[in-house]
Amino acid sequence: MERFFAPCPRGLEAVLAGELTALGAREVKTVDGGAAFAGDMALCYTANLESRVASRILWRVGDARYRSEDDIFAAARGLSWSDWFDVRRSIRVNVSAIRSPVKSLDFVTLRIKDAVCDAFRVVRGRRPDVNTASPDIRIHAFLTRDEATFYLDTSGEALFKRGWRVAGGEAPLRENLAAGILRLAGWQPDTPLFDPMCGSGTFLVEAAMIALDVAPGLARPFGFEKLENFDATRWRALREQAKARRRPSRLLPIHGSDKFGSVLALARENLDASGLQDTVQLKQVDVLESSPPAESGIIVMNPPYGERLASEDDLGAFYPRLGDTFKKRYTGWTAYILSADMRLPRLIGLKASKRTPLYNGALECRLFEYRLVAGSMRKL
Repeated sequence: MERFFAPCPRGLEAVLAGELTALGAREVKTVDGGAAFAGDMALCYTANLESRVASRILWRVGDARYRSEDDIFAAARGLSWSDWFDVRRSIRVNVSAIRSPVKSLDFVTLRIKDAVCDAFRVVRGRRPDVNTASPDIRIHAFLTRDEATFYLDTSGEALFKRGWRVAGGEAPLRENLAAGILRLAGWQPDTPLFDPMCGSGTFLVEAAMIALDVAPGLARPFGFEKLENFDATRWRALREQAKARRRPSRLLPIHGSDKFGSVLALARENLDASGLQDTVQLKQVDVLESSPPAESGIIVMNPPYGERLASEDDLGAFYPRLGDTFKKRYTGWTAYILSADMRLPRLIGLKASKRTPLYNGALECRLFEYRLVAGSMRKL
């Protein structure tokens, strides 16, 4: 049995653990920023293909206690790198740490790279090339106060890069965070979903993929395909099973709107690229002038900043009007608003029934839940 670690957006650890367990992972244990689990390499393939929440799937290949950078070098030098990938593969080393006494992570990164190259030179007579931009093999090391753990990245590019995004817009929401928010909201495919400030359409695409049971990794390659133990036959079978499971496209109760036609065009581009253009209903309208597309359902929003809401004055005027719109027109709905602006609860004039800390990359946010029940949830 192999050991793995799946990082994810902070705040989604429990969601990820449930997902991994459902995929067949064993000994699932959450830590801040991800979940450790056990299984065979087929499970590794499945987790890469099917996980909507994980950022990567890292294969644990070694660990050692250390007191100095030399100890870390020796531990990395002693691992069987040439058994896991060919010397013709280019490499990149990433190092992260919590409470580590080392003085420079950059120096440790260099030492681990040298250790890997030395190990290859002894066994193969040559060393792999380094490619920090687009490596074949990504090596990760994680340092605690006295332990170094080494991983091979089986994902390659981060898993939130599904392969469908052709248009990003400004500061697009990461796909795995959007999928996690849909899970936190308890959304089910037969429940109407509405993103009234949909931007490039991340919530819409992720929701449609969930509704049609489209495996999120079907349209992209993975790092494990470049490892020496890659089982191409098993991988083909898993992909074919996922393709066969995909439900036919149909019009879904998923709705998106935006004030700006140019922004809505980005959402259309991404829906087209993902083959979901006939599943989601789009409309150009200002959220403050919008009407609910059904009697009840779930609203998901990631209100944009920058040019579209350029100043604090704009935000200060926008949130109260948004609250008024929800109170007047969206009774029976539940709204989930992701925001890094902690003034939101005070300005929107609604009582949040739940506040979930989440991170969009390095940006700390809150997912605010508002149950729009007539009268009872208004902030006094």
